[in-house]
Amino acid sequence: MAYRWKNTLTAADITPPGVYLNRRQIMAGLAGAGVASLAGPAVAVEDLTPNSWDDITNYNNFYEFGTGKEDPANNAGALTTAPWSVTIDGMVERPGAYDMQDILSKMTIEERIYRLRCVEAWSMVVPWNGFELADLLALAGVRPEARFVAFETLYRPEEMPGVRYPVLDWPYVEGLRLDEALHPLTIMATGLYGKPLPNQNGAPLRLVVPWKYGFKSIKSVVRITLSDTQPPTSWNKSLPREYGFYSNVNPTVDHPRWSQASERKIGGGLFASKVPTLMFNGYEREVSALYDGMDLVRNF
Repeated sequence: MAYRWKNTLTAADITPPGVYLNRRQIMAGLAGAGVASLAGPAVAVEDLTPNSWDDITNYNNFYEFGTGKEDPANNAGALTTAPWSVTIDGMVERPGAYDMQDILSKMTIEERIYRLRCVEAWSMVVPWNGFELADLLALAGVRPEARFVAFETLYRPEEMPGVRYPVLDWPYVEGLRLDEALHPLTIMATGLYGKPLPNQNGAPLRLVVPWKYGFKSIKSVVRITLSDTQPPTSWNKSLPREYGFYSNVNPTVDHPRWSQASERKIGGGLFASKVPTLMFNGYEREVSALYDGMDLVRNF
């Protein structure tokens, strides 16, 4: 890429979650993210204080542990996250199972404070820790003919009670175009608020693509496959009329069953006023060029 993204939010914006966030970690992350900057934020940055630790870790969609918002926090404690490896295969030069600790030893962990917009029309602001997906793919060596990246979640019925029910076709799978995957905003999260990623938030490794609806940010990743064809994705397979492959946040394209023009910010109470949803979740300047000439209604 010709540029690296500069984080427009700072550590000063973070509401203390009841844990100490090491200042040196924050500054290292911001420096890593800010080698070069764009012209400035695409929108006015107002009221973007990150949600509390309790908000982020107790209000989740992770259907492998149940369909209720509190089910992941209640049920994910049984998940074994160490040892862990990620298989990277397909159109790569060095396919294989990559040990999580070996991956971490080669990555620079950064702080990324991102908006999170759920397709269900609620939102949060989350202070992730992680590294760029592009750096992980570089370990395996992407071959020139690759055009897409597929992801797969862990499937372990003895530890994931939700997969005993046919809510979706398990294991959960997702995908990105290669240029989306290589964009500097796209990260693999390993923690939040300076602490290791909790199980209910996708430990030990989850994808985060902040300009797309949250279900694209697949959790507890165990396989990454490079290919030259568009991969299947779980929600698109289940309900293709409602969930497209791209799933970019777009306030002008409604879900068939509700409007996407506004969102409810978690932490504001049950009767909190909704706020307008931003195109590409507020990252329009950074990512809109990826979709030049594309019909974003047809390719939703």
